[in-house]
Amino acid sequence: MGRWEPNARGRLEQAALELYVERGYAQTTVAEIAARAGLTERTFFRHFADKREVLFGGAGTLQELMTGAVADAPEPASPIDAVAAALQTAGAMFQERREAVLRRQSVIAANPELQERELIKLATLGSALAEALRRRGVTDPAASLAAESGVAVLRIAFEQWIGDTGQAELPQLMRASLEELRALTSALR
Repeated sequence: MGRWEPNARGRLEQAALELYVERGYAQTTVAEIAARAGLTERTFFRHFADKREVLFGGAGTLQELMTGAVADAPEPASPIDAVAAALQTAGAMFQERREAVLRRQSVIAANPELQERELIKLATLGSALAEALRRRGVTDPAASLAAESGVAVLRIAFEQWIGDTGQAELPQLMRASLEELRALTSALR
């Protein structure tokens, strides 16, 4: 593949993931990723700040997708229902990319540094969802509680999904986790 071919970012992401799985994250260099993609290190750094960000470059897209779903939820939707709409949108996106998501997650699970970055990403997502709810007129603590609950549902359903043999789809697991949360909170009344 020549340097002039399109989708440099996608090629770098694919090359990095292949190398991380084959050799390990810590043992893979930016030079090796660029070479595997048929690009230069300079091109790599035009797209990513460091080799860690190859795995997290989609965080902004996920955040935009989910906050957009909150904003687009029907006006009478409760805060948790607006978050549920965001979860379903994200779940469908992850489901479509299951194999790549599973490979990415295996790299993250093997590296504490990457696990830390994943937690930061989830915290940032929670803050963005809370802000999207506030823009809908939801006040705190309801906006923060609904957003953080949604992130917890996402994380728990995602962990079930990656541990599953492919029988359950992520949106289905998210709905089930959300219903479990609703059952728990209604029992508190």
